[in-house]
Amino acid sequence: MKTLRIIFVLSGWLSCASASAQEIASSYYATHDVKLTANPQSSFWREVKPLVMERDRYGKSVAGHRTEIRARWTNRNLYFLFVCPYDALYLKPNPTTKVETNDLWDWDVAEIFIGADFDNIKRYREFEVSPLGQWVDLNIDLSAEPKVIDERWNSGFTSRARLDQQRKVWFVEFCLPLTSITSRAAKVGDEFRINFYRIQGPPPAARYYLAWQPVNNDSYHTPEAFWRLRLEK
Repeated sequence: MKTLRIIFVLSGWLSCASASAQEIASSYYATHDVKLTANPQSSFWREVKPLVMERDRYGKSVAGHRTEIRARWTNRNLYFLFVCPYDALYLKPNPTTKVETNDLWDWDVAEIFIGADFDNIKRYREFEVSPLGQWVDLNIDLSAEPKVIDERWNSGFTSRARLDQQRKVWFVEFCLPLTSITSRAAKVGDEFRINFYRIQGPPPAARYYLAWQPVNNDSYHTPEAFWRLRLEK
């Protein structure tokens, strides 16, 4: 019985270790910054293994919306690429990319929530881009009284969106200045707290809310559920 107990404990530990390793997002170093293309076949992206997001906010599988996410970093920026298959689009009319679009989350969008403060996990940044290239960035501090959700904050991030209606997939590439997230110079092994999200499709029946790490909450603003992004060489 003692031998069996050891086997079961070891098996459980290995299972947990494997799950944890899978949940850490790796961002791979690039020696230079690049022009955004939103193309997973570009030389910048094609060798990068993607993360997969295919569950909703509560961990339930969402068929037909298996989203791939890739991450890279340079000395100045964090780059992310989303590949987003869809059944139906729900797009805000009269799009503009010249200024930010508040309440963009009411429409189809890819989202990154990221923070560098491991002592106060309720302080983080939010970045969103739509299939049409509309964008918004937010500085958030849920620990403040009252809570801060600053839409006037300007991160200086750039993005490129590309919509392929024939293949029913859209792509979006983010370039986030490291200075908008942390005051420290980036180095191999640095970690950030992060979660990735996607909202897709017309409400109510075909509206999907995907999360890389399930938040078990209707609100994506659940920093307790964020996991880690690690800068790798």
